[in-house]
Amino acid sequence: MSGPSDGTRAGEARAGGSLLEREALHYIRELIRIDSVNTGDPRTIGDGETRAARLVQAALAEVGLESELIESTPGRGNVVARLRGTAPDGGEPERGALVVHAHLDVVPVEGQEWRHPPFGAEIHDGELYGRGAVDMKNFAGVLVAVARAFAREGFTPSRDLVFAFFADEEAGGTWGAKWLVEHRPDLFEGATEALSEVGGFSVPIPSPASGGSGTSDAASEPGRHRRAYLVATAEKGVGSARITARGRPGHGSRPTPDNAVVRIAQAVAAIGGHRFPFTRTPALEAFLERFGAARGAGFPEAAADVEAELAALGFTGSLVSAGARDTASPTVLEAGAKTNVIPGVATASLDVRVLPGHEASFVDELRAVVGTDVEVEVGRWIPPIASPVDAPIVAVMQQAIEADDPDGIVVPYLLPASTDNKHLSRLGISGYGFVPLRVPDEFDVFGQFHTADEHIPVEALAFSARVTERLLRLA
Repeated sequence: MSGPSDGTRAGEARAGGSLLEREALHYIRELIRIDSVNTGDPRTIGDGETRAARLVQAALAEVGLESELIESTPGRGNVVARLRGTAPDGGEPERGALVVHAHLDVVPVEGQEWRHPPFGAEIHDGELYGRGAVDMKNFAGVLVAVARAFAREGFTPSRDLVFAFFADEEAGGTWGAKWLVEHRPDLFEGATEALSEVGGFSVPIPSPASGGSGTSDAASEPGRHRRAYLVATAEKGVGSARITARGRPGHGSRPTPDNAVVRIAQAVAAIGGHRFPFTRTPALEAFLERFGAARGAGFPEAAADVEAELAALGFTGSLVSAGARDTASPTVLEAGAKTNVIPGVATASLDVRVLPGHEASFVDELRAVVGTDVEVEVGRWIPPIASPVDAPIVAVMQQAIEADDPDGIVVPYLLPASTDNKHLSRLGISGYGFVPLRVPDEFDVFGQFHTADEHIPVEALAFSARVTERLLRLA
């Protein structure tokens, strides 16, 4: 498919900017217009991911960049391209390859009320609307534009760059990143690091406080470091658990002291009332240190005080706080089928999110919470991941941001959700969530994920293209 021309759509023409920025916006909009909804049910998933993959492959081929389109199963398309880096003395590049990736699927829109068509990619008042505008066809379009720019220039990076576009992230990556890691690990040969969602977006830093701990002269200067750009250096593990209570079945007219429904209800109530310990992971420690220095006042030591100060930060604090504790949320209850029959078995399913290093301790604590009369079984599980908070690539992110936002500061945090970086980690690849977006202080980027009227400022997309291109050039 050809790139945008002078006759491109009016919204893109009005956006202006460099060729890189115009192409990024063009491909973001073209990808949004492809309905690649992932319902999680193979019976209701069409070929949207493959159609999106073909668009990406055609855009890369147009500038001479070869790629491979892999359908893990019909309709579930993935695209991978490698831009070779320098190889001193004819050997391997000095550093391992960097994987930059985005997923091509999106979550459903049914049951939501949209003011603008979810697959229209319309621009209104400087905002691009559409499913995938933030999660995450925005970065897919940016990566296409950056790859095209590098190919046109004949740019040779200092390390191999692997551009990957995955299917099925929204349903756990079974037919996307996970499948490729298991069946085509050669595509990621030599890779040591990866960049993708969820991070890179700006969040406001409060005005410097007077008298706070950890204050430095630079950090205290009014007007300095007004925005932090979060980078996810770790992710919680995501999985499910099932708790089961057993008792003596019988007639509803004769209550029994070991009623399974009562036992499971008590266990669910105990889980709902339990708070797992506040944990200062390396990612949280880095956030508290760097964000605290930037605002001119460090955070206190006591967990309750830290959480109170995080709560005062609004949506930023709520996101960071969600990564400070393990969680178990009861979501499905199953018991009897008839009101006059006391069932012998009752179960509850739980959504569980576990911090790095807590896999074993979490299960032990959950068992202690529900008691010995209730069985605990851990089901499908994607383990947590953690990457170094002070890796050189984090410094490169800072350098790339500063060129566009001199007062911006890159701050690590722990993502309470899950991305395809978890699958790549099985190949020894350290994953980071960093999709650069400079947005107004009141704009909650994470709050746009999976919501109705998903949107992003067009100016933020131009910023994303510039910073991503610079980051990959320096990485």
